[in-house]
Amino acid sequence: MTAPIPKPWIMAIAPYIPGRSTTDDGRKVAKLSSNENPLGTSPKAREAFAAAKQSLERYPDASGAIVREALAEKHGLDPQRIIYGNGSDEILHLAAGAFAGPGDEVIFVHYGFAVYEIAARRVGAVPVIAADKDYATDVDAILGHVTDKTRIVYIANPNNPTGTYSPASEIARLHAGLPGHVLLVIDQAYAEYLDPQDDDGGMALAMTAPNVLVTRTFSKIHGLAAERIGWGYASAAIVEALHRIRLPFNITIAGQQAAVAAVGDAEFVEHTRSHNATWRAWFAEQIAALGNAGLRAVPSKANFLLVLFEGALTAEVAYKGLMDAGYIVRWLPGQGLPHGLRITIGTEEETRGVAAALRQLVEKTA
Repeated sequence: MTAPIPKPWIMAIAPYIPGRSTTDDGRKVAKLSSNENPLGTSPKAREAFAAAKQSLERYPDASGAIVREALAEKHGLDPQRIIYGNGSDEILHLAAGAFAGPGDEVIFVHYGFAVYEIAARRVGAVPVIAADKDYATDVDAILGHVTDKTRIVYIANPNNPTGTYSPASEIARLHAGLPGHVLLVIDQAYAEYLDPQDDDGGMALAMTAPNVLVTRTFSKIHGLAAERIGWGYASAAIVEALHRIRLPFNITIAGQQAAVAAVGDAEFVEHTRSHNATWRAWFAEQIAALGNAGLRAVPSKANFLLVLFEGALTAEVAYKGLMDAGYIVRWLPGQGLPHGLRITIGTEEETRGVAAALRQLVEKTA
């Protein structure tokens, strides 16, 4: 008997591998593998989510009106130009689905977010990888790959999994160098962790440029990862195209209510940002103190550090050793980083604990 044959570009996709929640032997330990908010969720968002349980029999508002209005008021945007999705991942996929196809080219950086390649291959487009500059985005390398076949450039800022950041001047230079037919997608999943002076100008570009889409998420600083709510901003023409292929009920009633409450809880967001800045800096200092043993942290503006292992202690051994010690982190050989671990900034206790466990592994290896 014959059977349906998947398209070759679908079979070329390496499935996305999420951060683990349990150890090899099934223990639930400190999870520092998925960049979740260690402080939880805004109490206001939790209350709004719980109140929505009275509406389980109803379909969500397919227009996402309350979320769009809340975001528009918060950020000074046109609510009609806000797209929303099942996490920002869906919007990244919508961009590829609407603007790329077989034979087209999609550019993203070396050590970029894994979803970019999946989104490109899903529609039959050709992934084009631009070289990095010491794990950071190299604008000149991206521009050097642009051809008449280029349809999309994806850039995460700060970048995941490296935590590196491109300033506003570089984002503007990248946009200025792209032809008008190329959609620049600026993935700002970690934007709320930036200091105000580090605004990369992406949202301002999306307000005026016809070929820029900015995406954000409620999964990180807002602590709503379980509900999978993302959003984006672009020209009316881009958003209209994305709506044509968007699932009709892609964010739940409870998720919409929680998102609106989260947008209004500036105190929780600032508390999270401050906590992250304090303990990211502390953890980076601890890694620097292990520099003689070959450990190095890539400078990060996100809620994690990419720690490189360039000495006797390998990333694989450290990954397994940390798991034994009660900490799950992210080892990324599938993204070309067999020598690196991405470690989320956790609570004070978790951050101190994982640093101590790393020191013990270094001492054991010496």
